[in-house]
Amino acid sequence: MPLWIIASVFAAFMQNLRFVLQRHLKVTSLSTGGATWARFAFAAPFVAVVLLLYQQITAQPWPEIGAGYWAYVIIGALAQMSATACVVALFARRNFYVGITLKKSEVILTALVGLVVLGEAVSPPVLLAIAVGFAGVLVLSDPPRESGLPWRARIFNAASGFGLASGLLFGVSAVCYRGAILALDGGDAALRAALALLTATLVQTATLGLWLALRERGQITAVLAAWKVSSLTGLTSMLGSMGWFIAFALQTAAYVKALGQVELLFTFLFSAFWLREKTTRNELLGVALILASLALILRAGLQG
Repeated sequence: MPLWIIASVFAAFMQNLRFVLQRHLKVTSLSTGGATWARFAFAAPFVAVVLLLYQQITAQPWPEIGAGYWAYVIIGALAQMSATACVVALFARRNFYVGITLKKSEVILTALVGLVVLGEAVSPPVLLAIAVGFAGVLVLSDPPRESGLPWRARIFNAASGFGLASGLLFGVSAVCYRGAILALDGGDAALRAALALLTATLVQTATLGLWLALRERGQITAVLAAWKVSSLTGLTSMLGSMGWFIAFALQTAAYVKALGQVELLFTFLFSAFWLREKTTRNELLGVALILASLALILRAGLQG
């Protein structure tokens, strides 16, 4: 099985664990900014250690930084942070479910951004798989209808804007990260992925850390005080991000993001078997469509 498939599934699983830990930090002691910064600040040392050890063990020369690398990394890092802010903003909106559903347009938008920025087209079978997967997400989300509001008010609102913006920005970040990795000359996929990840994480740590120092001064101290959970958050963030970046080094961002929808299945299984929540007919249909989408992507990936 191709390494990018294994890396994508592993990354999606670790991302689920990170969300659980970040939620714990957010609920117990930190603001949204603090919980987000914990991910970057505590991941950076892990990434640095892994990068240095891997380079020493494999005795590879350091990759040369090519044209466009810094632009790709900085834009990707800032786009990822902005996308996260858009998702957080959705929680305060009345039409939250509509926005979150539109956020899942990330896979489709990633394919479009990849075509425009890197000139990477997606094959017809994978386009079909993406469409089937998005249909599954729509069914799985099942946004409730708000009585008394016309359909235009339910769809065209601030929450929809935040949802689409987050999907677009996440797509931009994925494509830019792949562009940054491709701009590195020399070294294998893992070394180039780790170097790009460390650079992006340092940019995010410094940028968000400066914002917290100016706007939420107590949060940096609070993050350090909660070092046990913050360290686990950083570790899972590093492992998940390494998976994504290795996958980006080997395959187009659209393929990786499409396969990354397996994260929704992990969430569904956790909800059904661990939390013992009742499963609806729509959820089963949505899961079936996502499974069909993943099967199509795996088939295309194995044939490629």
